[in-house]
Amino acid sequence: MIFPAFKAGTLDTVNDSRACQQFLDSLAQVYLIRSIKLYRVNFAPLPTVPILPCLDHEVMLHEAIPPHAAAYVENSKSHDFHEIVVVPAHGLIEIDIASTAEEHSVDSLLQVIQKLRERFPMYRVKTKRPSYLHGDRRVMNACRAQVSLRDIFNSEDFELLERSVERLRTVGSLMEKQSRVVSWGVRTLTAPLLATSGFVIYGLLGMLTPQLGELWARSLQYSSVGVLGGIFVYYGLRAVHLTEMANRVWKRAAEYGLIVSERRRLSESEK
Repeated sequence: MIFPAFKAGTLDTVNDSRACQQFLDSLAQVYLIRSIKLYRVNFAPLPTVPILPCLDHEVMLHEAIPPHAAAYVENSKSHDFHEIVVVPAHGLIEIDIASTAEEHSVDSLLQVIQKLRERFPMYRVKTKRPSYLHGDRRVMNACRAQVSLRDIFNSEDFELLERSVERLRTVGSLMEKQSRVVSWGVRTLTAPLLATSGFVIYGLLGMLTPQLGELWARSLQYSSVGVLGGIFVYYGLRAVHLTEMANRVWKRAAEYGLIVSERRRLSESEK
């Protein structure tokens, strides 16, 4: 048992916390739990693994997220890593593939899915695939370029890990600054360039109206300005996309930093 005792405040918190506790206790019988993330659930006393808040949902604009717990687990035989999330209110178990990218094989993932379905038949098991919209693959590539999740959990060189996490924070900060440069550039140039280009396009095509005909001239005018506006919208959305990825890199760095600090604290307490 990784939870020796349990205390909670309200009835809802008790139910969700107890369900998460029971799930993680059962999960600990088949996998090595390396870290736990909690969102609106309470355990007391805490298990002797790194505990941190669920940063992805704590920083959202709303609180319409049900209480849940997530765990980074390791297969004791293959040493593959997986992130497993349990949401008791929805009867859902979700495996986040992006967060442990390159840290597990396809066969290992299929084994986890099968084992979860057999062990928790009352839950619906699904996988969360990497999202292009959120830039999951680029985020994890940026993270792995500085430090791997395996090193975060296994390396005993805490000073090296902290330097690696700091480098990752720097990458996230620079990505966010670059997105601001692009965003402000688009905002600054869109209005004057659209106005100037529209004036030139309308003037040139207006002079060609007798040769092209009224319908073709108007169509070319509208489509030319529309395409130009679409280009600016595209670059604006790319800037927003880069901002989203920068935030996710920064959150991943913050999560890694919390895990490393918790590992250091637990290591010192055992001495």
